[in-house]
Amino acid sequence: MTINRRNFLFLLGATTGTAALGLYPKTSFAQSQGSEEKPFKAIPLPYAYDALEPYIDAETMRFHHDKHYATYTKNFNAAISKYPQLANQSAEEIISDLDRLPQDIRTTVRNNGGGYVNHTMFWEIMSPKGGDRPTGELARAIDKTFGSFDKFKTAFNDTGSKQFGSGWAWLVLDRNKQLKIMGTPNQDSPLMMGMYPVMGNDVWEHAYYLKYRNERGKYLDAWWNVVNWDEVNKRYQQAMAS
Repeated sequence: MTINRRNFLFLLGATTGTAALGLYPKTSFAQSQGSEEKPFKAIPLPYAYDALEPYIDAETMRFHHDKHYATYTKNFNAAISKYPQLANQSAEEIISDLDRLPQDIRTTVRNNGGGYVNHTMFWEIMSPKGGDRPTGELARAIDKTFGSFDKFKTAFNDTGSKQFGSGWAWLVLDRNKQLKIMGTPNQDSPLMMGMYPVMGNDVWEHAYYLKYRNERGKYLDAWWNVVNWDEVNKRYQQAMAS
């Protein structure tokens, strides 16, 4: 799980770049509820709970953001509070090298730090004005790597459908800055494997079950209607430039 310096600098440059691009706003959902200051903030949704309907329903978004995401954030902060020096690092840095963490918090950080980072990205790469398809450099890279955007969507959905149990489907940049599709279990992030997440779809049941029940495939198909390609493109361009 340890990554070398060159790969870490690539990841660090990409993840810190996302903050500069506004992917990780400073204002927190927790702060809006009057909670005490914590190193890692649960960001508010950048749209209303019902803004992604009919593709993702308001009740799902409310529970997903206010309950699941809030719990990941709370548990991540609790683990980090045992070792205050870790608060000087970004969440992405922390989860990128789990082997260096104290053993007593490693599993908690893997699950909850991963959940925090994954979801903080997830809210931002969706939009009520999303859909359509990527443009520019990312579109060309997808066509070159996968043959076409439609072939990419098929392969991405196939990965999401076949992810057993809870997990994520990802489009990542590997150590050679090549695009790949991969799945991870639970809240594991590609950062933990030395890869950078360009975009990801949450295939935990809590992300879709209230609306789609056991039909994950329908959720995967519908999700493309809310993908915020402007933000995904920014993530890709920043990572490629780092």
